[in-house]
Amino acid sequence: MLPERCRCWGRAADCTAQNLSTVPRVSPNVTQLDLKRNKIRTLLDNQFSGCWSLRKLFLQNNKIRVISPKAFAGLSQLRMLFLSHNRISRLLPHTFEDLNRLEWLILDNNRIARITPATFSGLRSLYFLYMLNNSLAKIPDGSLCTETPKLSWLELEGNRIRAVRGAIFQQCRELTVLVLRRNRLQWIQSGAFSGLSRLVELDLSLNGLDELPPSLFRGLAALQQLNISYNPLKEICPSQFESLPQLLSLSLEGLEIPNIHNVTFRGLANLSHIYFKKFQYCSSAPHVRSCKPNTDGISSFEHLLANIILRVFVWVIACITCLGNLCVICMRSCVVTESSAHTMAIKSLCCADSLMGIYLFVIGAFDLKYSGEYNRHAQGWMASMPCQLVGSLAMLSSEVSVLLLTYMTLEKYFSIVFPFSYRRAGRRQTASVLAAIWLLGLSLSVVPLCCKESFGNYYGRNGVCFPLQSELGERPSARGFSTTIYLGLNLAAFITIVFAYTGMFYSIRITTCRTAESSVCPRDVAIAKRFFFIVFTDALCWIPIFLLKLLSLLQVEIPGTITSWVVIFILPINSALNPILYTITTAPFQEKVKGCLHVRRPELSSRQSFMLVVL
Repeated sequence: MLPERCRCWGRAADCTAQNLSTVPRVSPNVTQLDLKRNKIRTLLDNQFSGCWSLRKLFLQNNKIRVISPKAFAGLSQLRMLFLSHNRISRLLPHTFEDLNRLEWLILDNNRIARITPATFSGLRSLYFLYMLNNSLAKIPDGSLCTETPKLSWLELEGNRIRAVRGAIFQQCRELTVLVLRRNRLQWIQSGAFSGLSRLVELDLSLNGLDELPPSLFRGLAALQQLNISYNPLKEICPSQFESLPQLLSLSLEGLEIPNIHNVTFRGLANLSHIYFKKFQYCSSAPHVRSCKPNTDGISSFEHLLANIILRVFVWVIACITCLGNLCVICMRSCVVTESSAHTMAIKSLCCADSLMGIYLFVIGAFDLKYSGEYNRHAQGWMASMPCQLVGSLAMLSSEVSVLLLTYMTLEKYFSIVFPFSYRRAGRRQTASVLAAIWLLGLSLSVVPLCCKESFGNYYGRNGVCFPLQSELGERPSARGFSTTIYLGLNLAAFITIVFAYTGMFYSIRITTCRTAESSVCPRDVAIAKRFFFIVFTDALCWIPIFLLKLLSLLQVEIPGTITSWVVIFILPINSALNPILYTITTAPFQEKVKGCLHVRRPELSSRQSFMLVVL
């Protein structure tokens, strides 16, 4: 006996998507009945009477709201019951009382708000209980397993459970998998899991737990997988995992762990997989075979600089930066120019830029030192004094260079735009300004070192010891400090330089337009090209840094790979090119060098000398 619209294969009846509003009568020898995707709203008492042989019953994707207490009466042979994707909001006590051989009960994606131990009375053989995405606000105070002694897998993900009390799982001695993921847990009583001696997997991720009792996992001797990711935990007790000798996988993703220490994971001898929020945390568990993330885009397990290109070019750029600036210092010292104050400023700029080269040399040296085993030293390196000092050296170089370029640009602007009313700074005045710039740059670079309580490990956030982007766990004072520097001081300096060079070119253009010389156009083009390259290199260096800082403040996730390329290739651009732009390629300086080398060359006219921009 089977409805006409249903199909039959052996002892299985398939009535899927037949617009049925009631349960059809089927032959007593049917062992599998599929009623998915129909319009059944109510399961009445004795609805399946006569289906004595039924072992699997599929009722997913209907519109079931009410299940009568005796709806499943007589189904003593039923092994699997699927009631997912319905509208069930309440399960009356003893609803499943006759299902003493039921092993799987699937109730996911309903609206169930409350359960009691009596809800599952009679389910003495239940192995798998799946209640994903319901509306449970609490688990009953009594033991959940009083009526289900064989329960092995309990899935409660996506509910509204706020607390777990001590007696809930007291009699769940057979439980091997417990999933409480994506609830609203704020509190778990100490000892709540102590009776789960056979538990293999525990998932507490994506909840609101801000602390874990130190003895929470005591008694879980068989536990192999633990997930506490994405909770607002303030810290993890060093002895938190010491009672988990069999743990194989530990997930701590999304957690800021300020007190992380090697002791926390030292007792986990069998741990083979661990998952953190930050790559730097992996150094706290060096014995674990697989740690994720295995890179922060800057460093890897083996190398301080993960990318081979970075490991090579850190030396190339360091050499170019240092040699170029040292060459200019020597040439400026040997070649006497008319403006000693300008020469003093150029030398000061070269000294600042040389510090960036020294910074890159140090990073390259420690990359070689830790080659092949960086993970073992990462935590110590980022917290070490050498890392702090080299980071402050890079900050000193960057800020002094920015301030010097701004000062030199303004000096040039006023001398060109207001040639008759502006009086150029003398040697003593220039020396005072340079000293003030260096003092300000030094102050900015050492403040994070002197105020550890406010700034934390400011320079030691990554392997290259240079903080370009803000992080969620960053202290407010450190965030405000870096924002003021990059989006305040440096951005203002960049805008000043752009407008100053625009003003200079406009002034020179106006002057040349008033003359009738045939060489006006070529000279304008030469000056325009020179100004363009100066502004372009500044933009190439600073705009990516501005964007990086702004995006990090907006909490946009920035791959660490970008940071590493910015630090090695973009940040030193000005330091490497400044000697060329401000000294070696300038016509007056070339004339002086050629004169010293006894190279004959016609003298420049007075008008040409005025029009050439001496940088």
